[in-house]
Amino acid sequence: MPTPTLSRGRTIRSRRRLGLVNALAAAALFACPASAQDGRTPESQKAKSNAERAAEIEASRFCGNVAPSVAEARIAWQTKRLGELDAQVKQRLADLEKAEMSMQEWVAKRDALLKAASDDLVAIYARMQPENAAVQLSAMDDQMAAAILGKLKPSAAGAILDEMEAERASKLASFLSGANGGEKKS
Repeated sequence: MPTPTLSRGRTIRSRRRLGLVNALAAAALFACPASAQDGRTPESQKAKSNAERAAEIEASRFCGNVAPSVAEARIAWQTKRLGELDAQVKQRLADLEKAEMSMQEWVAKRDALLKAASDDLVAIYARMQPENAAVQLSAMDDQMAAAILGKLKPSAAGAILDEMEAERASKLASFLSGANGGEKKS
């Protein structure tokens, strides 16, 4: 009669044997007397009968035989868990490095944007009436208009944005705040 198999090529018998070994190992952890664990004999064990002592000796042998495999299993589990934690830490570090690179790119784009508006051009817009400056900036490229507004004093930039259409002013304000990632929008 062929032996029935389970997934991964294990037979039912080997599966049962493995379950029995695991159950015995678990029982050994809880059933081993204190003398088998630390080598000392408690006072209450001195007056036990020969049958009880034989059972304790057998339990001690079992604990002694199973202890190495239980320790190996614990070490294997701890090694596996440390590997998982190491992988999580490496992933987080990679995510943080990506975020740092993104921030550095954003700062570089913002610096380039502010440099695009020359000081002379900014001075011209600073002296203009807010209504006229709003008309001029509305016709400009988003990045250039945001660069000029970024170099103006906040009160002058606010007055110009106040004179613009709400949608255009909102778009330029998001360029100034970096909300759109510094990308050009039409």
